[in-house]
Amino acid sequence: MYERGEGVPRDDGEAVRWYRQAAAQGYAPAQYNLGLMYERGEGGDYVEAYMWLSLAAAQGDANARKTLDLSEMLLTPEQRAEARKMAREWKPQSDFRPH
Repeated sequence: MYERGEGVPRDDGEAVRWYRQAAAQGYAPAQYNLGLMYERGEGGDYVEAYMWLSLAAAQGDANARKTLDLSEMLLTPEQRAEARKMAREWKPQSDFRPH
């Protein structure tokens, strides 16, 4: 909604906030969208983008799988290793509150 301005004014910061809340609870489409927004520089960085895209891809999100291959080119081997470690250690949070 906020990312596209559907029914509300377009607001990337608010879109990130809501995507982050849903992504933290394990919702793959939100993980994918959050990864894309971070990749574009909206509230995160390439390492975080890769982590969220990895999590979405691991749940079978086809778009995330495609994007992950392209995102890999933006990272150094060390950054990819860091993002993969973050993804391995990530746990869904049912009580997450956006900031």
